[in-house]
Amino acid sequence: MQRFHGRDGLELAYRELGEGRPVVLLHGVMGLGSQWIDQGPARAIAERGYRVILPDLRGHGDSARPHDPACYPPDVLAEDGLALIEHLGLDDYDLGGYSLGGRVVLRMLVRGARPRRAIIAGQGLDALDAATGRTGGIRATLTAIAEGGELDGGQRRTAYWLEQLGGDPLALRNVPDTHVATPIEDLAAIDVPTLVIFGADDRERASADKLAEALPNGRYLSLAGDHWGAWTNPEFGAAILDFLSESSPAGR
Repeated sequence: MQRFHGRDGLELAYRELGEGRPVVLLHGVMGLGSQWIDQGPARAIAERGYRVILPDLRGHGDSARPHDPACYPPDVLAEDGLALIEHLGLDDYDLGGYSLGGRVVLRMLVRGARPRRAIIAGQGLDALDAATGRTGGIRATLTAIAEGGELDGGQRRTAYWLEQLGGDPLALRNVPDTHVATPIEDLAAIDVPTLVIFGADDRERASADKLAEALPNGRYLSLAGDHWGAWTNPEFGAAILDFLSESSPAGR
């Protein structure tokens, strides 16, 4: 575990695995960077000669998890990602994320990050919205868990998930407030080759192909599985490796 500071001074954590070309991978909401190792393809990517960098997002894991909403200003997760790139001195790297991590990757690209290649997985066009139909439900579930309220079946599953991961619902319920809207016109400035990966049974993000179309150098790939199943599908890691190993675009 290593540490760096966000631009507001908050202490954040990241792990590294392997040696070689850097690739930064961002986890999903209520997750951990280490899940890329335990359930995801990080080991396979590292074994192919990459330096895999796995931060814990603000409010998650071993990063600072303050309860004060003021510590979760708009777009701060993208700010934290850019701070990590600066901290590590990366100027030639790849960048990817799943679910919430994919949204953060998109915001980092809009804010000027220029990796050689980017992966946005588990997200569709609603990643451009400040809030989606799921945002209120996530906040309500985390609030109910934090306050010890009566939980329905889905909320109990979330509570169990958080318990297994050591998540802090009082911190996590502030994360949705960091989301900002991205005008679709802003995507035109992103010249980075970007792979958009989506689970065929992930019904909530069925516009992933439209997101790929909106990116000047976007490419769409559908894998078998729902939101979780696509991420744990062995083809997910293979697709990332195939994409990262392609020849560099001209001028990059």
